[in-house]
Amino acid sequence: MAHFGYTLMTEQAGPAQLVAYAAAAERAGFDFEVSSDHYFPWLDAQGHAPNAWSVLGAVTQVTERVELMTYVTCPIIRYHPAIVAQQAATTQILASGRFVLGLGAGENLNEHVVGRGWPTVDVRHDMLAEAVDIISALFDGGYVTRGGNHFRVDSAKLWDLPDTRVPIAVAVSGKQSVNRFAPLADHMIAVEPNEQLVTGWDAAARGRSRKIGQLPICWDRDREAAITRAHDQFRWFGGGWKVNAELPGTAAFAAATQFVRPEDVAASIPCGPDIDPILKAVSAYTEAGFTDIALVQIGGDHQRDFFDFAEKELLPALRTL
Repeated sequence: MAHFGYTLMTEQAGPAQLVAYAAAAERAGFDFEVSSDHYFPWLDAQGHAPNAWSVLGAVTQVTERVELMTYVTCPIIRYHPAIVAQQAATTQILASGRFVLGLGAGENLNEHVVGRGWPTVDVRHDMLAEAVDIISALFDGGYVTRGGNHFRVDSAKLWDLPDTRVPIAVAVSGKQSVNRFAPLADHMIAVEPNEQLVTGWDAAARGRSRKIGQLPICWDRDREAAITRAHDQFRWFGGGWKVNAELPGTAAFAAATQFVRPEDVAASIPCGPDIDPILKAVSAYTEAGFTDIALVQIGGDHQRDFFDFAEKELLPALRTL
């Protein structure tokens, strides 16, 4: 049976809101919660970007049952991988073993802020592979020294290691990234219901893996209001990751999506009060072999009624799929 999660969307809500939403999502019955890790929102209309790790630390103290996950952290430019390992180990301790470290090759949108430029995708994959090696070595315990092509680590050690080793999940988008990271990671992350990613990962993976997807929806009792909100805040989503990873800021995303119409967004994102479009979109993931699907409810101020809907209608229906 698939598991269903809730997304703590740092781009659309402030830190106190996100912590409250995390507690409410657990009460509503979600199985797990994922957090984006951004320095910028995608569009100015979203309006937020608190530090994900600070939020997750607080979330560990207001939840008891749900698994927590970064979706995803980029450990190659804005963060050094040794720091990510420390953050993840500390979060795992605070979460009493409920944390999964989700990693990815990142977006220019967030990584440019430290002024180190934006490498090509093949270089980013090389950096990510090196970062995963460093993080895994630190999770093993003891001192770690590395002198790779992209990172140096000098006698680093995690002094507070959790009893439960932090699982590592890596975001992939095609055959190249699947073949590169399936042997290095515990689980797969992807944001499209592509069966080839699943079968390719299973063929290259080192063991049984979860496949963790994500689906934006815009639930509202008023369908037109939902479409308007999804267009205002989420029209960037249709650009695809090959485009979204390269654009440097909110103005670029606004320019790139200026001709996207509300009806275009409504055709790709379930909008409104009806449950059937959500079930159909989730089914595409489960039929492709995904084991976990995290929902994004679009609109930072439109979560409260969604939790009631999720508890009473959506989650029971999803569990019958």
